[in-house]
Amino acid sequence: MTRWRGWRDRLSLRAQLVTITAVLASAVAAGLVIVVQISLADAATSTAERMLNDHARALVTSISAASPGGALNVPRSQLDPGVAVYDTSGSQVAGTVPPSMQEEFKELSITTKQRTVEGGDHFAIMALPFTTSSKLQGIVIITEPLTTYERNEQAAMVVSIVAGALLVLMAAGSAAWISRRVLSPVEKMARTADEWSEHDLDRRFALGAPTNEIRALGSTLDGLLDKVASVIRAEQRLTSELAHELRTPLTTIHGAADLLALRTDLDDQAREDVALIKNSSASMSNTISVLLDLARRHGQALHSDRTQLDDLAVELKGLPMPGGHLNVDLPPTLSINVPEILAIRALAPILNNALKVSDRAWVSARADGRHVALLVADNGPGVPDQWVDTLFQPGWSGNGGSGLGLPLARRVARSGGGDVSLVEQHNQHGGATFAVTFPGGRAARA
Repeated sequence: MTRWRGWRDRLSLRAQLVTITAVLASAVAAGLVIVVQISLADAATSTAERMLNDHARALVTSISAASPGGALNVPRSQLDPGVAVYDTSGSQVAGTVPPSMQEEFKELSITTKQRTVEGGDHFAIMALPFTTSSKLQGIVIITEPLTTYERNEQAAMVVSIVAGALLVLMAAGSAAWISRRVLSPVEKMARTADEWSEHDLDRRFALGAPTNEIRALGSTLDGLLDKVASVIRAEQRLTSELAHELRTPLTTIHGAADLLALRTDLDDQAREDVALIKNSSASMSNTISVLLDLARRHGQALHSDRTQLDDLAVELKGLPMPGGHLNVDLPPTLSINVPEILAIRALAPILNNALKVSDRAWVSARADGRHVALLVADNGPGVPDQWVDTLFQPGWSGNGGSGLGLPLARRVARSGGGDVSLVEQHNQHGGATFAVTFPGGRAARA
């Protein structure tokens, strides 16, 4: 059962339908071949026995007509090769016995009932006891070659196998054609849905009235998309409203902290507290800006931009970092299909986290099919095993932070059709490696 499930999971639905149809057609064809062969064998046996019986009775009739007296008289004209006549004592009266059938003839010469056996090289042998009109008794033994019947059976088997193979091919071809016609709307729907981003809220399948199962599926999915669009729009509105409500007091806090930092009567501890307030408010302001930008973006405009990695490298080198050394090595031969600001906002939280726990971080890139992975590695302590499952959960932090960095970076990346993932818990430098993946490939000006 497990092997069947694994085989089934590796095949597409169309391949499964064609395979199952071919298997069933093969079973039917094999059954038909077996039935035909059994029927032909029975027919050949019946025909051979009928021929032997007719020949034997014709010979008995001629013997009866030629034996009016006290001894059996067999006409020579009726004695074909392989025909012999015996009296009741088992003595041969007339005819010849083939050398290869001596044992069979000897055994049948004393039988008391009609019998048919196989003997020699593919021969059927019949023994028929008889009594003439003058009450004389004897046994007629006649042979019939089976070669012709066997050749007919072999020819019929070849024809049956060829017909069965054609049946299987026709069934599999019909299944492939029918499944392609039936499933083509589903494949089109899958390709269309794959091309949509999570913000293409107005796109629908629109297959028409649900007159069949496929259109009914499309209508159901359109209804589901309406509900999803409503939820996403509500989330966007809530995010935008909350960000607007928080931005004003944050601006006030940041401004008050700036004014407070200008005072000359503050001691060292107070200045550290003011600096902490300024940094925290700046971090929260940046987070709110990212959330506002996500709420306002539209998927169509998002994928129309293309960013060269060498241009992105220049911007990353100019980002304010908490400390440490940032080494950016992005090849100019690659580009990503998202705006530069989105890529920066997805990378910035990861770079900040890396340089908070280490003194050096590296940014590199590699092409991965139709995507480009931006790799961020550091030489910090790495990611402990107990953090792996909760690393991207909003609100969770292993170092006392707000817990918004990695979840927000992942959300920003996914808004551009990408993702953020942990590649290595402990890399060659001892730290962790994260991958920020976006759609992309070779650069236009490579």
